[in-house]
Amino acid sequence: MKNKIKRLAFIGGATLLGIALVLFFVFLGNRSNGPISEMLSTLGNKVTDVEHNLILKERIPIRVKKLKWFENKRNDPSFLRYPDTVILGVYDNNYMKSFDNILRFDKMLKAPLALIQIYVAWGDKPKEEFPMLYAKAIYDLGSLPLITWEPWLNDFDREKHHLPKVVDPNKKGMQAVAQGEYDFYIKKWAQSVKEFGHMVFIRFGHEMNDPYRYPWGPQNNKPKDFIAAWRHVVRVFKNMNVYNVMWIWAPQPAYLHYKEYYPGNNYVDWVGVAALNYGTVAPWSKWWSFKQIFGNYYDRLAVFGKPLMITEMGSLTVGGNRTQWFKQAFDSLPEKYPQLRSVLFFNDNKDNTTLNKSLDWSILYDTATCEAIRTSIRTTWKFSHEEYETDTTR
Repeated sequence: MKNKIKRLAFIGGATLLGIALVLFFVFLGNRSNGPISEMLSTLGNKVTDVEHNLILKERIPIRVKKLKWFENKRNDPSFLRYPDTVILGVYDNNYMKSFDNILRFDKMLKAPLALIQIYVAWGDKPKEEFPMLYAKAIYDLGSLPLITWEPWLNDFDREKHHLPKVVDPNKKGMQAVAQGEYDFYIKKWAQSVKEFGHMVFIRFGHEMNDPYRYPWGPQNNKPKDFIAAWRHVVRVFKNMNVYNVMWIWAPQPAYLHYKEYYPGNNYVDWVGVAALNYGTVAPWSKWWSFKQIFGNYYDRLAVFGKPLMITEMGSLTVGGNRTQWFKQAFDSLPEKYPQLRSVLFFNDNKDNTTLNKSLDWSILYDTATCEAIRTSIRTTWKFSHEEYETDTTR
């Protein structure tokens, strides 16, 4: 009861402070740019940080205990470069508001998820900085952050950073990255990752071989320029003595020009791909099995000799049986795909990145599907740890 009163008092005080600050900055208008706005951003982060601590205070010990097998391994680069077990993870689109969905998902699967994914675009906005607050919260929960880092280049103040004036900065954007034009941003990120002090998985410029999806793809860039940009980013981190990163190179499996975009073994730690079954939700899609989406490309991906990761795993319900889809997938993983070392669920219930309508990939409240996954994990997979043998019911 005391904790609830404290939290309510804190939220009330923070709200009043926020209103006062809003009124103050409305009065200042454009004069609030620069150091003052940075101060406000910092203060906002502190307020949110304290709030997160209050929310997670009672939950952290339980979850960390369930992830005890991962505690000593999550900062061990040799283990993370090729783990002797399959590491599960999740992306949940509500993480900025709360980690409650992820905690519920733990409970549904009866296994805390060791990797928690978030998405960050490049740019000048506070949300495009290294997400220190969320990275700390994820680590405090016993997991590691996996950040999909998207190099959109049209969200920078070009005059402020003395960048060349161009009609579309994404055209030949990877060439500009490779030439160091965005080092001011990359170095700031690298410094923040270093200050975080724990291992971070970074999936940079994913699906770079897809000519339709992202601006860093072949419609704007040559493969050699993407490779040069990738290597440059990694070198910037290493030159700043930032080694607490696992780099995930993630092509689109359906477009087979993999090798043209591969930066080289010295610059890549993992190979990752998405495995999303859209079913019959659109004219261009149909019900694909897990084998058709991932299995048919496994040999082409395994040839790089890196551990494989499914960075987004999910299925819609339109056009088939989702529970059966997941069951068949998880029953086949350990035997048929031995290099697959990590799977992250795509638990997004409001995905509007592909169609002009919102898609629901979430399986959080799909009891039958969660039960099928849980059963498959316990009966078919062979783990070197015991967290999947322990019920996380609280």
